[in-house]
Amino acid sequence: MLKPKLFTTLKGYSKKQFTSDLTAGVIVGIVALPLAIAFGIASGVTPDKGLITAIIAGFIISFLGGSKVQIGGPTGAFIVIVFGIVQQYGLNGLILATMMAGVILVIMGFARFGSIIKFIPHPVIVGFTSGIALIIFSSQIKDFLGLNISTVPSEFIEKWIVYSQNIFSLNYWSFFIGAVSLAAIIFFPRITHRIPGSIVAIILSTLLVHIFHLPVETIGSRFGEIPSSIPSPTFPHMDFQTIRSLISPATTIALLAAIESLLSAVVADGMIGGRHRSNMELVAQGAANIITPLFGGIPATGAIARTATNIKNGGRTPVAGIVHAIVLLLIMLFFGLWAKLIPMATLAAVLIIVAYNMSEWRSFIEVFKYPKSDIAVLLTTFLLTIVFDLTIAIQIGMILAVLLFMRRMAMVTNVGIITRELKDEEEVTDVNSIQNKKVPDGVEVFEINGPFFFGAVSKFRDTVRIVENPPKIIIIRMRDVPAIDSTGIHALEQLLKETKRHGTHLVLSGVHTQPLMALAQAEFIEKIGEANIHGNIDDALDRAREILGLPKLGRPADFKPTVAREGKV
Repeated sequence: MLKPKLFTTLKGYSKKQFTSDLTAGVIVGIVALPLAIAFGIASGVTPDKGLITAIIAGFIISFLGGSKVQIGGPTGAFIVIVFGIVQQYGLNGLILATMMAGVILVIMGFARFGSIIKFIPHPVIVGFTSGIALIIFSSQIKDFLGLNISTVPSEFIEKWIVYSQNIFSLNYWSFFIGAVSLAAIIFFPRITHRIPGSIVAIILSTLLVHIFHLPVETIGSRFGEIPSSIPSPTFPHMDFQTIRSLISPATTIALLAAIESLLSAVVADGMIGGRHRSNMELVAQGAANIITPLFGGIPATGAIARTATNIKNGGRTPVAGIVHAIVLLLIMLFFGLWAKLIPMATLAAVLIIVAYNMSEWRSFIEVFKYPKSDIAVLLTTFLLTIVFDLTIAIQIGMILAVLLFMRRMAMVTNVGIITRELKDEEEVTDVNSIQNKKVPDGVEVFEINGPFFFGAVSKFRDTVRIVENPPKIIIIRMRDVPAIDSTGIHALEQLLKETKRHGTHLVLSGVHTQPLMALAQAEFIEKIGEANIHGNIDDALDRAREILGLPKLGRPADFKPTVAREGKV
């Protein structure tokens, strides 16, 4: 449905909700200020470019978006690709690539590609996200330590070689300011969440530097004055050769924007119990990335951290996102001149925290419990991201995931499954059909048919979504699941967490050899409990009756145990 959420949520909009949205918008605007400046600098452009992006793209994404609470703007995911484009093609190339990415996003939205983006495998996302986080961290070492280096190489390995060669040029005052800022960001939230730690760090470090005249680099000493107004729109120079060379990076920007925004929207849905319109969200992201570069902005997408901050502070409609953009505009108009006093070491501390939050190190380690093929995809994507290029990493990661998927299909395919699928449904009599079983009240049974890989996970999530009145027990039948991958395991883990939160019991039935081994390797069996995994539906229903305090029915006289089908599993 291509209709912005703003127009839906304004029906019956109350003064109480406006007050909540206003409060959330102001807080998110303040949180976004240091991030916008830091992302602009880290991307290889001036600080005002990040602010312009947060203002214009933030407004457009909230106004046209398919999510009630999504906050848009520059994010850490773009730093690597934007920095590379600026180095190779200059600002004109960046503007052109961002606009091309916007067009691709709009096409994806109108082509209803919103649901397809969800099929990107979990190891690929974790791999390139962790890689980006490590690159962001590496890029901030010079400013955090105040190293006397005129030019830092863009390549990851060369960068650390240069750092090691210049470590004795460390500016102790910069390191002190960076450490104080880092401590403020980490520990101040323990005192109160009302005031963002990053704002406290900026105010404290700026006062320390200018009261005691500490010899550290600031935004003003490196970039000069920050403009206190938004420039007039200008169109980039275009030629066929440049457009042709920018197709690959533009596609990467579009994919990153789509993945980041839809992941953020899914997280937000879980926090507010809502549901976003993925295709409308893609159109909004596209419009933002077409218009923002005309004013000098950089790529933008949905920001998970700022979206979560919006929700936690009461934002429930796109009005909060619009307020956040207006707050940033007012800050730029009336307080922009003061931003030049911010120490570079403080912004480095802000980005180090961003890198840590992006790293998903827990998810990274968790993948090592999954099948070896998923570990290979993770490490390949991760290493290609940090050593070579993000564009190459995503492309090869996806290709490798698809090839391994095809290999798994060849390993698990057998005649029994194929002949069953080729028959007409009317010709098949299934004695184990749930229609022939007595299902107690409060129990819902879902069945997965076919390999539970990344392509099936989205449909599974939509089908087994926990509603307002959740059942007491959910049984997942897996008799027709010959294989499962890490994305499927991740989906089951998310379902288990959600069922526990709602007081619902989760039971698995008919688990075959490969899924059972994969679940054991991922330590999922320990989480769900062996008592809740059964080889057939009769035992699973008896387990449900046991949980409900009902007498077991027992097995029928003509019972035959369920076994895995012939062939490799």
